Amino acid sequence: MSEHGRISLTMLTALAVGTLLSGLWPGFSGVRAQEAGLTLDPSGQRARAASPAMPVGYTLYGTTGLIDMPSAASAPDAELAATLGQFARSTRATLSFQITERLSGSFRYSYIDNYVLGTGGETYDRSFDVQYRFADEGRFMPAMAIGLRDFIGTGVYSGEYVVATKTLTPRLRVTGGLGWGRLGTQGGFTNPLGALDARFETRSNAGTAQGGTLRGAEWFRGPAALFGGVEWQASDRLTLMAEYSSDAYALETAPGRDHFTHRTPFNFGASYRLRPGTTLSGYYMHGDTLAAQLTLTLNPRHPPVKGSIGPAPLPVARRPEGAAADTSWTAQADARTILEQNLQKLLGEEGLILEGMRLDARRAEVRVENTRYGSTAQAIGRTARVMSNVMPASVESFTILPMTQGIPASAVTLRRSDLEALELAPDGNWQSYVRARIDSGAPPPASPELVLAEGLYPRFEWGLGPYGSSSFFDPDSPVRLELGARLKARYEPTPGLILKGSVQKRVVGNIDDATRPPNSVLPHVRTDAVQYSREGDPAITELTAARYFRPGRDFYGRVTAGYLEQMFGGVSAEILWKPPAARLALGAELNYVKKRDFDQLFGFQDYDVVTGHVSAYWDMGNDYHAQLDVGRYLAGDWGATLALDREFANGWKVGAYATLTDVPFSDFGEGSFDKGLRFTVPLEFFTGRPSTTRYDISLRPITRDGGARLNVQDRLYKTVRGYQDPGLAEQWGRFWR
Repeated sequence: MSEHGRISLTMLTALAVGTLLSGLWPGFSGVRAQEAGLTLDPSGQRARAASPAMPVGYTLYGTTGLIDMPSAASAPDAELAATLGQFARSTRATLSFQITERLSGSFRYSYIDNYVLGTGGETYDRSFDVQYRFADEGRFMPAMAIGLRDFIGTGVYSGEYVVATKTLTPRLRVTGGLGWGRLGTQGGFTNPLGALDARFETRSNAGTAQGGTLRGAEWFRGPAALFGGVEWQASDRLTLMAEYSSDAYALETAPGRDHFTHRTPFNFGASYRLRPGTTLSGYYMHGDTLAAQLTLTLNPRHPPVKGSIGPAPLPVARRPEGAAADTSWTAQADARTILEQNLQKLLGEEGLILEGMRLDARRAEVRVENTRYGSTAQAIGRTARVMSNVMPASVESFTILPMTQGIPASAVTLRRSDLEALELAPDGNWQSYVRARIDSGAPPPASPELVLAEGLYPRFEWGLGPYGSSSFFDPDSPVRLELGARLKARYEPTPGLILKGSVQKRVVGNIDDATRPPNSVLPHVRTDAVQYSREGDPAITELTAARYFRPGRDFYGRVTAGYLEQMFGGVSAEILWKPPAARLALGAELNYVKKRDFDQLFGFQDYDVVTGHVSAYWDMGNDYHAQLDVGRYLAGDWGATLALDREFANGWKVGAYATLTDVPFSDFGEGSFDKGLRFTVPLEFFTGRPSTTRYDISLRPITRDGGARLNVQDRLYKTVRGYQDPGLAEQWGRFWR
């Protein structure tokens, strides 16, 4: 190996080790030195990149960068970006998320016309990118990042790079980098990491690999090439760009495809911000053709509506001095009834339902169901304010049990005198949280009998409204939609026993128009979805009886029976161990289910299976959550699912998951293994009005039968976690709102 190769290999090894260490140990940064202009935060935390002097743009690949080439500039932490770009005969739609301040990830869905030589056929390609900024920009040193493009997929866009970016003035930024794969095809030279090429065969970007496979053996192999560019912010809205591209577009310009003529490696472009979060860009590419892109961005941390729209809470009622000693009210025969009625009325005006109450001279405990507020802490704060206005002056201790599915999820105990002292205190949020006691909700010894609110049970609710469903990534029609009407009903004879049903009728849509037959060699536990949509009209989408209970102090239980989801019915049982202040929770679920008839009425097919998982849930802190499920899936395969989510205090959640089972990639089919992205979007984020409505969205690059899990509703961890620490701590800023 040449000396140049040794130096480069050493550099890459150092960067990889630094990346790993900085991910595992926040106090370490892969490149940090006083001379480089990078400093250690006195608290020992990792150095943060200075806020960029000019906005960060998105490339035609939907990642941060110039026009086609990446840069080391990172988007603002937690920014979510959707881009739609059109270049020659290719269309790329990309969803990118700034996972941490340093790490970003992207999912891309691309249409390439005239892709199949000889037939003129097109292709739809799915690909994932990741980039890690291992060094921050300092006074003298640039920001530096390492990235993988299309590292899981067929390899149509596969490439790797190391890139550096430096802000020269508040309006001028330059970028230079070294690329491999597609990023090493224009002006390429011998790979400086010669040891990798000596060990492996020459890589190919022909896009012939099994989709969904991790192509790590090809990373940083083959010829390398330099790329670079410059960005100039001409005005607050307009940014101009020029770049030297290291992608020769050999695949698109090959004879027979002829998407465009590659005349020069230089590209030029302009981006114009139409409004905050919306940017339109235009480019002149390779001296031959034009390209355009629309970019939409939002940040879950920054709602478009500032503050809350809704009625102000009741002020805390302060007791006269010495009034707390008077307990004469306890001798009044109808005192409890009067207090319960007053509490019910005022809580009802706040969108809260009183389910039960315990009361003595010094302590009041109430069970409350929240029907209005997306934040449990806000619901608890409103309940405490109401109690201060209703309860006799001698009652000093308020215990509030937020109820979910008819069972207490936790218990929050507050001192009334703390409420009176902290309502207007500058640091009242923090102090009120520190002084609160949060436990599992088990009744204290020798406590008074719990009295259920009169007239609450049994209760019946129903509703008729629209529904919408979608299907993505079908090559014949990448986006399919369906709209219709749905009738829902819910009956609770006693707390914790819930009977639910849902019937829907399609009005318009094209999901059932799909004509591609399933080609899975596994039992068709998910690939018959089109047939269910076609024949299930109208359809019973859910008809269940569920029992929720508390088998022990830190335990929660659920048993559900009936038509559990669109494709399966049967019995599902679950137990969860979750101490109120623990970051770790453990659960187990066991199901026996049969496959439903395609018409989704009352019949079953011949297929049945026992499926279930043991699960570990870990709140990692700083908004991050991990979940590991190990067990048996619907097709009878055994394996594990790992999910990572970033959840914000306002209810937003952005995450990804991957499932590996004992099904070989070849039997699984296209995609190789199950994986996807998932989002939870709170309605309150966009309207500013208090609401418990949240929309769950899942994006799978492709739906197959391997690694498929039962879609039973209201699993316990999701039901319980937001009512306990550390979830409550994250929301406590809304306690006084």
